Amino acid sequence: MMKKQMSSSSNTAGKKLSKDLDRHLNLTLGRDNCDVNTSHHYLYKSLGKTVRDRLISSWRATRCHHHEDPTRISYLSLEFLVGRSLQNAILNLDLEESVKDALHEHACELEDIESEEVDAGLGNGGLGRLAACFLDSCATLNIPVTGYGLRYHYGMFQQTIRNGYQVERPDMWLRHGNLWELETPEYTRVVKFRGRTEYYHDDHGHKRVHWVNTNDVLAIPYDMPVPGYRNETVNTLRLWNAEATDEFNLDEFHAGDYTDAVAAKNRAELITMVLYPNDSSVQGKALRLRQQYFLVSASLQDVLHNWERRYGRDFTNFAKNNVFQLNDTHPAIAVAELMRLLVDHYWMEWEQAWTITTATMAYTNHTLLPEALETWSVELFGELLPRLLEIIYEINARFLAQVAEKWPADVDRLRRMSIVGEGDNRHIRMAYLAIVGSYSVNGVAALHTELLEKGLFRDFYELWPEKFNNKTNGVTPRRWLAHCNRGLASLLVETIGDGWVKDLSELEKLKVYAEDSAFAERFMAIKLSNKERLAALVAHDCGVSFDTNMIFDVQVKRIHEYKRQLLNVLHIVHLYDRITRGDTNGMYPRCVLLGGKAAPGYFIAKLIIKLVNSVAEVVNRDARARPWLRVAFFPNFRVTAMERICPGTDLSEQISTAGKEASGTGNMKFMMNGAVTIGTLDGANIEIRNAVGADNFFLFGMTAAEVEQAHTNYDPNSIIAADPDLNRVMSLLESGQFNLFEKGIFDPITQAIRSPTDPWMIAADFRSYIDAQQRVCDVYADKPMWARMAVLNTASSGEFSSDRTIKQYRDEIWYRDV
Repeated sequence: MMKKQMSSSSNTAGKKLSKDLDRHLNLTLGRDNCDVNTSHHYLYKSLGKTVRDRLISSWRATRCHHHEDPTRISYLSLEFLVGRSLQNAILNLDLEESVKDALHEHACELEDIESEEVDAGLGNGGLGRLAACFLDSCATLNIPVTGYGLRYHYGMFQQTIRNGYQVERPDMWLRHGNLWELETPEYTRVVKFRGRTEYYHDDHGHKRVHWVNTNDVLAIPYDMPVPGYRNETVNTLRLWNAEATDEFNLDEFHAGDYTDAVAAKNRAELITMVLYPNDSSVQGKALRLRQQYFLVSASLQDVLHNWERRYGRDFTNFAKNNVFQLNDTHPAIAVAELMRLLVDHYWMEWEQAWTITTATMAYTNHTLLPEALETWSVELFGELLPRLLEIIYEINARFLAQVAEKWPADVDRLRRMSIVGEGDNRHIRMAYLAIVGSYSVNGVAALHTELLEKGLFRDFYELWPEKFNNKTNGVTPRRWLAHCNRGLASLLVETIGDGWVKDLSELEKLKVYAEDSAFAERFMAIKLSNKERLAALVAHDCGVSFDTNMIFDVQVKRIHEYKRQLLNVLHIVHLYDRITRGDTNGMYPRCVLLGGKAAPGYFIAKLIIKLVNSVAEVVNRDARARPWLRVAFFPNFRVTAMERICPGTDLSEQISTAGKEASGTGNMKFMMNGAVTIGTLDGANIEIRNAVGADNFFLFGMTAAEVEQAHTNYDPNSIIAADPDLNRVMSLLESGQFNLFEKGIFDPITQAIRSPTDPWMIAADFRSYIDAQQRVCDVYADKPMWARMAVLNTASSGEFSSDRTIKQYRDEIWYRDV
């Protein structure tokens, strides 16, 4: 009876969805079936609007519910890499069957329709994807979190490969609009730049400040819904779009001075034009700083306005009910901006404003690389944000007085800890501002947090050990297992139930099946099917044929020296060298896939992409190598591609130099989908290895402590000379084997490997890496053993859910006594 009722209810819902889809197609868009037969574009837009309609009522209800609860968590991030929204909404709303039935009436599959949606160009790498996972978990856990970001008109860039080189093209993701956003102009804010400050006394004799003669920019909010998993909660991602206060100077336009007439409008709109402008120039740096301040000022004004609307100017409970989570150093200027708003606009005394600020700001650090901690020149900062510079000076003076009180006469410590770095190029250390102004400072993996406390932020840890804590990253199991790996998800539901979708720790129940040969066979059959889908994608996008009987060895992530794609390439060259010499004993055939974008101004990273493609070209056209080795570089790596890549991966490459990767989240996605990791003891790799067991993880390389010690007397040339395999690899690279017609182009790479100052320790870890890769071959040849390891990786991935991470943020940072 229950089944009949559920089936009847499902049929009714399906018919209504089909009717609404046709209504949008025919009336909203003015199209008919002839248009659908020609293109899926209009069917996608109709389906998207139909699904969005079903979000709206829950979205309104969630806002009303949050209105009753004064608690507000504002997640400030310059990136939200949300990918596509349609399939995520369909999954979270439990609409799969209804949508499938509705599309069958148009002779379409959902996969055909969802390919019409472009990935939202709102982020680049792990930082932005983490933010998107966190928003998904917050909604699923019914936590009142609003994400605040920027509505970039263009993403970072579309990457194409030409003659092996990365070529950047504009990522025009908004070309056809974004049907998932709603403009809310009634919440427009004004953000100030430049100008000067004037001091005056109010009627009570208090000294006050005016920031005057400013260049103002309008921040127009566009809201995107963030649905929780089947719980009727829909949170909000608010994205700010920059517009000029006036369209243009009409008098100048009529006088024929068209360029100057629209100059102000163009300058304003540049702020949200492109994600991550190239900051190698002064103009690029200025634009980047304007982006950061624009995000922060508009968002803080929004929160304060909403508070004032409800409670007037009584801020007694503001700190108790508000948290601003700063996603990395980019929004650190929020500390100074909140002080400006409280002191200048709400006329608070400094001490009261500082108490509120330091009780509401929480800072997440995402890097161990000192050069990645943003600094701004005092000159640039003062030109763009003069009032903010005054406030930072005041914060720093009061802070240094506190340091001097604890460590009298310790001039070196004062210099090290100062928010304002002195010297020839005076600069503002934004991470220091974030630490000083926050009540919580967290790392994103156990090792990362430990290294922050002992190294990068040691002085601050010694002053405020209670501020520091760890929150190991996680990823949402909805997108990264339930959605992207339907075959495995179905097997899991059949085997252990569907509780794991909201509580990933239930995957532990799967461990008993690791020894079940029948289950392992089904598990690996799904893996094979996913490899076939991945091979089709590689053939289409790379023009390289992958054999699904081979090991699928994958490293896809942002191209950076510390992530050591170069070490992966050395292994490929080593295998190719062995093959050409007829030394294939113990080798197992493999397909190697690399992918990722290099920052436009990052010369070595772009050269590594060229090297990957040059090596791939030589390997793939050599008939001797074809049975053993195939190599491809995946262009324009993005969220949608990762949804196809991680389910089809056998071996996950997480090979960064120990002590350099903060956490990593790609490692978690691969693990969740049954890939086995080869990696160093770096970032979350350590916790992954602890969870799955040392026998189910291919470990290699030095530890972070050993890397630090090795720098004192590092001699890579001696290492190369003493290792015949590495010596042959370097000889092949230096002989021009992979660049016969582009003499010397890879010299900067080989010189970097041979340099005693190489911070990435490529030569030092080569032998250990090669040996670990041989262990991969040995185990993969034993199919039952590999299947057992794959099952255990999925079964042990429970603690790497972003739900677990967000529960820790909620319980240990956001909901705390003030």
